[in-house]
Amino acid sequence: MSLSMYNASIPVFKQMLKSMSNVLSKAEQQALTKKIEPAVYLQARLYPDMFPLIRQVQIAADFAKGVCARLANVEVPAYEDSEQTFADLQARITTTLTFINSLSEAQFNGAEEREIITRPGTPKEKKFTGQSYLLTYGLPQFFFHATTTYAILRHNGIEIGKGDYMGL
Repeated sequence: MSLSMYNASIPVFKQMLKSMSNVLSKAEQQALTKKIEPAVYLQARLYPDMFPLIRQVQIAADFAKGVCARLANVEVPAYEDSEQTFADLQARITTTLTFINSLSEAQFNGAEEREIITRPGTPKEKKFTGQSYLLTYGLPQFFFHATTTYAILRHNGIEIGKGDYMGL
């Protein structure tokens, strides 16, 4: 039996978004406990030319909702990117999880062969089959930003480990 596109995407995004929520909660708690201004963590980056934590979370959520929407052949919800606090980031993750949970397995039927076009009509336009989009573009992009979120927090002394990243 082959792995369905639904099962290769939805559970993965849900697990990692929930783990991201948990590590953000730990960061917020540590900021409170150690009396560190939350913006120190929210604006932290691994290197000056990289996006800060807030943007990493926004992009991870964007990939989760975008990949799932395109595979389910529904419109990608638009988010404003106005988050400034831990609570705002938690709300974004919750909104993303709510959207993902609204998609049915049936909506993913035929997704592996569905044509997916990213940034249509621009110089950055890319065309994929659904399977290629998920496996070679969507998941790697999502994991890059999820991992970078974790790495920024760990680098800044948040007491998290592999189990936190994995959501175990």
